[in-house]
Amino acid sequence: MGIQDIIQGKKQWRAHMARVQALPPDYQIVYKEMQRYLFKVGPLDLPDGHLLSGIVDFFEEGVAAGQGVLELIGDDVAAFCDDLVKDSRTHADIYQESISGKPGTAKK
Repeated sequence: MGIQDIIQGKKQWRAHMARVQALPPDYQIVYKEMQRYLFKVGPLDLPDGHLLSGIVDFFEEGVAAGQGVLELIGDDVAAFCDDLVKDSRTHADIYQESISGKPGTAKK
């Protein structure tokens, strides 16, 4: 990764966060909670940014439709996030594999 890639990545992140800042306060709070949760247990490809920008797109549509953020996602932010990444390999999967000692398996 060259310096130009780093600069471009920072520009994209700043533009993304500007979109988040333009959301109503309740949407911003929920987005930040989702972001925090996803960075902890989310998919390995989260840094690519497609999931987070998709969430902002979804929220912008909800704002345009006059819906509250909890009308869109429900009361359980973690469950909503888990549903978003249910088919993706996550950091939580890697942790479970390290505990069980077997790649591709998780203790239940």
